[in-house]
Amino acid sequence: MNIVFFSHPVFLGSISTQRYAKWLVEGMRQRGHQVQLWVPEPKCFNTPGPANFKKWMGYIDQYVLFPRQVKKLICKQPTDTLYVLTDHSLGLWVPLIRDHNHIVHCHDFLAQFSAMGLIPENKIGWSGRKYQELIRKGFLKAKNFISISEKTRNDLHNLLGGQPAVSEMVYNGLVQPYTPSDNPADALLSLQTETGIDLKDGYLLHVGGNQWNKNRNGVIEIYSKWRVKFRNQKPLLMIGPEPDEAIRKAHARSAYRDDIHFLVDKADSFVTLAYQAASAFLFPSLAEGFGWPIAEAMSSGTPVLTTDEAPMTEVAGGAALFIDRRPADERKAEAWATDAAKVLEKLLSYDLDERTQLVTQGLLNVKRFNSEITIDKIEKIYLSLARNGAKPVSLNYNSDVSA
Repeated sequence: MNIVFFSHPVFLGSISTQRYAKWLVEGMRQRGHQVQLWVPEPKCFNTPGPANFKKWMGYIDQYVLFPRQVKKLICKQPTDTLYVLTDHSLGLWVPLIRDHNHIVHCHDFLAQFSAMGLIPENKIGWSGRKYQELIRKGFLKAKNFISISEKTRNDLHNLLGGQPAVSEMVYNGLVQPYTPSDNPADALLSLQTETGIDLKDGYLLHVGGNQWNKNRNGVIEIYSKWRVKFRNQKPLLMIGPEPDEAIRKAHARSAYRDDIHFLVDKADSFVTLAYQAASAFLFPSLAEGFGWPIAEAMSSGTPVLTTDEAPMTEVAGGAALFIDRRPADERKAEAWATDAAKVLEKLLSYDLDERTQLVTQGLLNVKRFNSEITIDKIEKIYLSLARNGAKPVSLNYNSDVSA
């Protein structure tokens, strides 16, 4: 099978989407398929100038120069080539491939719903709304889709106004080899030595960026309420990028700010260790397409507290403790944090047997997210499309892998 993948340009810095595309490319290449990766080059973007100017130059690279190049390249491809958009936000390129065999991978539609005014926590300006509208008009012209969760697939169908020719759901597969520590005490000591933070009584962990949906502010709110209500001394480690201004303000407001530590841009090996040694993992996300950190923490043998909404509930299964989504109304946020702190204390108060049972449930649950199984499922969908063109297929990939 000859497969052409499209991915975001490197100059945009979309690391997670580029990583996903490379994972697909390598997975299909290892299975013996002829694979190409087509990505816009930064010809105009490299023109010296301020950031806003370079952004518009990047648009020329993506939506003027690249389509011209693609049209020429398509003419040289075998007629049975499968064209794959590795992210639906590349929808502006759908007109280039819609008359050919194609499929679109869908991750989350948060930007779309934000631009439509459906997410009060994430206001979008005029230009952003127009940009997302163009993307939407693009991917709506596609016929075949793979979504990473049932939540994403349902959102896709709502946007399409019905079910397309092909709409499959395949959960993400864990790429990094997260496993429980053979000696949690040693893992905790190693982490304490590396960070210089007193972790002898354990710690709480959050992993995530500054994006509105990751709810870093909410993590700080829960932690602060938990500290004042239950008098526990465990510190909070927050792994991710440098906190933005809003998160810094939330940090400054906390009476326990000295015990809240931002660990910036840490290596994968550090994150692995942090998952293994944590007393609990906090993931009160407002919205996700999948929710990687939930599966990563469970694979590391760490109990998880997360939001009681899809897709967090999809990924966590019955192997986590759940809290309500943080309300958009700031007047209700304090009561939300208080209620969440009570659930956190319940989790931390588990005896050894209760904790072991929850960890075991988590380890069984994440067997569904095996990277090799995921690639196998995607390959079968690709092969079906290659054999049948754009004819509808039903591969029944929505059931979980048995634990």
